[in-house]
Amino acid sequence: MNDKRYQYILYLIVFVILSTIAIQVFWNYKNYQSNKQQVYNDIQWSLDNAVETYYSMLSKKNFLTIVDGSEADDQTDFSDIGWDSILQPFKSKLKTIEDQNNGNDASLKITTIDISGDDQSQLDSIDGLFFNDVFNTYEDSLNKKILASDKVIVDKFTQISKDKKSGLTFDKGKQTISKNKVFWGKKSRDSLKLIKGLKTIYIAMQQDSLDYKKLDSLLVSELKNKGVYNDFYLTHFKNEDTLYASKSSTQPEFPIKKNAKTTYLKGDETITLHFKNPVKETFKRSLLGISLSTLLILAVISCLFYLLKIIKQQKQLSEVKNDLISNITHEFKTPIATIGVALEGIQNFNIINDKEKTKTYLAMSNNQLSKLNIMVEKLLETATLDSENLELIKDRYNISEVVTTIVEKHKMQNDKLVNYEIDDNLFAQVDVFHFENAINNVIDNAFKYGGNQIEVNVKSDSSQIKIAISDNGTTLTKANINRVFEKFYRIPKGNTHDIKGFGIGLYYTKKIIEKHNGTIQIELDKQKTTFKIVIPNA
Repeated sequence: MNDKRYQYILYLIVFVILSTIAIQVFWNYKNYQSNKQQVYNDIQWSLDNAVETYYSMLSKKNFLTIVDGSEADDQTDFSDIGWDSILQPFKSKLKTIEDQNNGNDASLKITTIDISGDDQSQLDSIDGLFFNDVFNTYEDSLNKKILASDKVIVDKFTQISKDKKSGLTFDKGKQTISKNKVFWGKKSRDSLKLIKGLKTIYIAMQQDSLDYKKLDSLLVSELKNKGVYNDFYLTHFKNEDTLYASKSSTQPEFPIKKNAKTTYLKGDETITLHFKNPVKETFKRSLLGISLSTLLILAVISCLFYLLKIIKQQKQLSEVKNDLISNITHEFKTPIATIGVALEGIQNFNIINDKEKTKTYLAMSNNQLSKLNIMVEKLLETATLDSENLELIKDRYNISEVVTTIVEKHKMQNDKLVNYEIDDNLFAQVDVFHFENAINNVIDNAFKYGGNQIEVNVKSDSSQIKIAISDNGTTLTKANINRVFEKFYRIPKGNTHDIKGFGIGLYYTKKIIEKHNGTIQIELDKQKTTFKIVIPNA
């Protein structure tokens, strides 16, 4: 794979990642906006439902229907009792009602049609409910006839029992007391209106102000049912005047408003809910989508990076393969050419009779065949290591002698300065053939690729033997220090092959040391490169 193609693939992967992130961000943004609108709708619904529920509950108490008894058993004659005697016990109650209405803002109004009050609890505190069918207006009944006198002009009144399910109607003209049935609620009133022939009296109690605590409690309950726990406050407007505001001194002004949509409010009244931006509630509803989107993005990015890693490895493997083929061709070509020349000389130049030349050519060919055999053996050993079929024959050997022999051999073949310090009689359980080859590879690399000064140290502690092989070369860098143990890897030098090799020496060494339960590491500084080998001692 060439660099340009690899670059195109990299650009494509980056484009796919950015596109995926952009699409997911846009989708999450739209999802967030949708959830935000849904929260707004839930808040509007909660406000409307709270107001509707409040007035619905109110209507069950504020609509009263009294059905007069029509049967003879339902009526009692009181002609032998004076009307004033009957009315006397109720005068104090009528006076109480008058006292409650002594002012501009009437809290209770009694007519044949309706009873109005600011506070329903005032009605509950009265033992009996009274009305006069000759009273036409509030002023006629109370202000004029009751206000300045203890005389109460009443021709007919009804008392409702404490259980509010029945009542008694006292009629001065008929001199009778009639039993009544009492029905509460707007639905009951509307149903009874459909029945013809009933003698009924309909009473509607209208409150001029709201029980804001009750309304607030209903609103909190509705919002809780919708999963909204946002801070808010209520305001009640009539025209431009504020009748009520639940905003505390510590609450800031909330810019988002929703007006209650209900037919119960008068045309000039508005109930407004003020609340802060519901970011928290919206984020909660969007959390699942955001989490799934994030996981999807991470999965896509991970897969693409893994794909890029595989492609990069394939690219490196291709480069290593090409280098290996080039190295093998170079390494095999020399001995094959040498053997070919020797055989050609023997065949064409009639040197068979010249035993010395024949011997020389045969020795040369044999030497080159030995080199070919060694190279083939190295490749076969590498294949064996990969298949995990290599069996080590371990025995107790003197590691000091093994390392010393290898160092002395290389010292005689090279003119580099070699210093070594090896403790005597250090023993370990090793396969001496493979272990010696492994150590030889590291020392051989130090002589081939290292500097002019080489140091070899072998020390031991209670459980380990430590071998350190150092040189002052600068061939290794941090960029390739982690790759030198890879199979067939050689430090890139272009097309230059000044030193022979297949790039399998250190790979072989690492595998052999690991099979001996040991480790091999590289320490790199500005002036020295050190290979540290640690194996268990015997």
